[in-house]
Amino acid sequence: MQKFVEISPTEWDDNLFTRIGKEWMLISAGNRQSFNMMTASWGGAGVMWNVDVTTAYVRPQRYTYEFMEKEPYYALSFLGRGFKQALQVCGSKSGRDVDKVAETGLTPRFDAQAPYFAESEIAVICKKLYVQDLDPAGFLDPTISSHYANHDYHRMYIGEIVKILKRVK
Repeated sequence: MQKFVEISPTEWDDNLFTRIGKEWMLISAGNRQSFNMMTASWGGAGVMWNVDVTTAYVRPQRYTYEFMEKEPYYALSFLGRGFKQALQVCGSKSGRDVDKVAETGLTPRFDAQAPYFAESEIAVICKKLYVQDLDPAGFLDPTISSHYANHDYHRMYIGEIVKILKRVK
C-alpha cells in the first residue's frame, strides 16, 4: 500500500498551471459507502479570508455534484503522468452508469475526510467554506459564454486546505 506523509501548503511546490490545466486532477467527495470522482482541468489554490484554500468547479449535471453538495469535505487528487487513460474515463463517463474504480483500476483511500486515491502523487483534502454558482452576468469577456452552450454554469467551491498528503516514493 502506498504511504503518504502530510505536508504544509507552503511545502506544496507544484506548478498548478501544469498540474491542473495539462495533467488534470480528480475531484472526489463522498464516504466509504458511496462516493464519486470526476476529472477536472479547471481550478486553483491560493489564500482567501487569511486561509489556504482551493477552488473547484463542478457542473450541476455531474454525478460528483451530488456528493459535493452533500458532504462537507472534498479532495483533489493529482495522479501525475501515466494516468491519462484513467483521467479520461473519469472525465467522460458518469459514476451513475459505470463503476469508475473498476474501469480505471484506481484505489480509493478513506483515511481522510474525503476519498482520495492511492495512486495520487498529491492529495489535497478540503473543507467547504463557500459555494457560488457562476453567473453569466459577471462574464466580462463574451467568449466565456462559449463554454456554456447549455447554460449549465459551474458551481464554484472554495475549500479550506485541511490536509495535503504527499506520496512517499
